[in-house]
Amino acid sequence: MKTKRIVWGAAALAVVALLIWRTAVTPGTIEDPASYACAVYSTPLSLLPPVIAILLALITKEVYTSLLIGIATGALLYANGNLELAINTMFFNTEGGMIYKLADPWNVGILVFLVMLGILVALMNKAGGSAAFGRWASSHIKTRAGAQLATVLLGVLIFVDDYFNCLTVGSVMRPVTDRQRISRAKLAYLIDSTAAPVCIIAPVSSWAAAVTSSVPEEMNINGFTMFLRTIPYNYYAILTLVMLVFLALTGTDYGPMALHERNAARKGDLYTTPDRPYGDDTADEVAGRGSVADLLAPVLVLIVSCVVGMVYTGGFFSGVDFITAFAGCDASVGLVMGSSVALAFTFVFYLSRDVLSFKDFTACIPAGFKEMVAPILILTMAWTLSGVTGLLGAKYFVADLVQGNAGVLQYLLPVIIFVVAIFLAFATGTSWGTFAILVPIVCNAFPSGEMLVISIAACLSGAVCGDHCSPISDTTIMASAGAHSNHVNHVSTQLPYAMTVAAVSAVCYALAGGIEAVLGGKGGVFASLLLLVIAVVIELVVLGVLRRRFAAKETVQL
Repeated sequence: MKTKRIVWGAAALAVVALLIWRTAVTPGTIEDPASYACAVYSTPLSLLPPVIAILLALITKEVYTSLLIGIATGALLYANGNLELAINTMFFNTEGGMIYKLADPWNVGILVFLVMLGILVALMNKAGGSAAFGRWASSHIKTRAGAQLATVLLGVLIFVDDYFNCLTVGSVMRPVTDRQRISRAKLAYLIDSTAAPVCIIAPVSSWAAAVTSSVPEEMNINGFTMFLRTIPYNYYAILTLVMLVFLALTGTDYGPMALHERNAARKGDLYTTPDRPYGDDTADEVAGRGSVADLLAPVLVLIVSCVVGMVYTGGFFSGVDFITAFAGCDASVGLVMGSSVALAFTFVFYLSRDVLSFKDFTACIPAGFKEMVAPILILTMAWTLSGVTGLLGAKYFVADLVQGNAGVLQYLLPVIIFVVAIFLAFATGTSWGTFAILVPIVCNAFPSGEMLVISIAACLSGAVCGDHCSPISDTTIMASAGAHSNHVNHVSTQLPYAMTVAAVSAVCYALAGGIEAVLGGKGGVFASLLLLVIAVVIELVVLGVLRRRFAAKETVQL
């Protein structure tokens, strides 16, 4: 053990000495950003920061330090080892620094929305609305399968935006799933799996707008029409929803999730690990006060006001049609406006009915803010890590990989794009950024025809999969926040499920490319629907095999 410590100490000293030397021989500032050369720009090493952060998070179960180390690694790579420039990059770089990420209006809007939701949840708990809804649900939803299906249904209904979905579904369904002894990790998985996967197949959503705007204008392609055509080919999103229903109805669980579910079902332990990032959720619930309306009314007002806020930012009240308004909305601004209206309504609604005193209401403001400190910290560092990775040119490295394969094995290109999109979204934590990078490349590779539709669908599907799996994805972080689950627990338990669907989806994209080669681009809608049916059958067969394999050891029996 002593020898091991000496080796590690010597290695650390060597790294420090190397950094000091590099600091002495390289500039500490960038005089001309246009001519600055980063030694690892657009090379495989440009992906090292997110890889380090993700691996450390999964190994150490400590997400904050892991993200910080990933950011520091990226900054040092960008600075060519100069400590002074690395520190300036981490905090003050205008494209990747933490200060500028926090100064970005869109990011700040999301953080404000988080705080507003935290305050609303604290108010609903204090007023007794959450407890009342839990009591009502326990008399109507009497099984674990029912609670899971209800969560999935609510997630599907709230399809307009993934952030909004995560936090709203979590706040409404936590009392229900807690009473049915469903683990917080499983709740986080249900929330995450009905956020981005639902938004990416919903024509009226902020995600449809992101995809539509990614199609190059010079291609003369109607982006919204293209989005509609990709829906039957969006295998990952659709098969994820199929898997949710299968798992709920059969009670099947495998991988780390099985342990969490056994502990919840048999011992009443919803967390499994000692960490309680949100403390005791039920400590502020007031039994006997409030009613179901004290939870449902604020949530319904929140949903309506957020939708109205989003279409307002898209110009709906200035004569723009509803779908176009959604396509052009600013989700960050719309969600802040909607949550502000919901908070004001809740204030009047509770005080006018004497459910809460003014003192109780004001006490919930800092309490709600404190509940959201953990996701705010993780989001801030995830945005910074993504920014630093962008400074290293990681997206261009990945884009070159796709372009290099576009001319050969064209009918395998959907699979290649799917895998590359997974990797890029996983490493950067962003689906929308992946759309922006890969969709134009796909459009140039296939200017028209069914292969264009399949390949764009593969890009969208892979981006959602990578985003779904990534610990640094904002949607994944918010799913943990919505479920009040330990973030690393959510990521580690979700990963085997996501990889199962990803494997089936990859097979289906290979099959779609092959059939398209045989049909010569004449398959159309009928072929896409037939392939979707085949994809669902393949997944059900795979899930059936997994269920039989793990039933004896890991299926929760109640």
